[in-house]
Amino acid sequence: MKPDAQGWLSGVRRVVSPNHDARPPRTPVELLVIHNISLPPNQYGGNAIERFFTNTLDHAEHPYFEQLKGVRVSSHFLVGRDGQVIQFVPCNKRAWHAGVSTWQGRSRCNDFSVGIELEGSDFEPFTERQYAALARLTRRLKRTYPISDIAGHSDIAPERKTDPGPFFDWERYMAQLK
Repeated sequence: MKPDAQGWLSGVRRVVSPNHDARPPRTPVELLVIHNISLPPNQYGGNAIERFFTNTLDHAEHPYFEQLKGVRVSSHFLVGRDGQVIQFVPCNKRAWHAGVSTWQGRSRCNDFSVGIELEGSDFEPFTERQYAALARLTRRLKRTYPISDIAGHSDIAPERKTDPGPFFDWERYMAQLK
């Protein structure tokens, strides 16, 4: 996994999302944000997340999807339950993953962060393969970008978000980064 000049990593599947834009000039990537997502909620597999991030989700396919009409979001990466990594937005661009957010007094976390979604929910543990893939991806990103902090979505938007949730094992994840 090595990034090219635009921030696309080799060795990972690429599915291009239109939901991104330019980072502010001279704004380095200093924060990594961990999320969880499952579509429909608490169901895994399939490609609904990919279709959501690429604005091709059929909203009539599931009752939950109706509330996602018009929502335009993305993340830089998704780590599936099997450990497969998909990249949607190059790291040099601003993915739309954090929303209204603040980290250590700085607002607009999308400006200076990379977002990683884990396929999962707040209601069950993540898989061994996900932790291994997340650790590999994090190590690569930290070697490439001046990332000084790692936070959960719940840390940067505590009034709105709970992910990566109570089943995300921060201690285990951090130990794998050493």
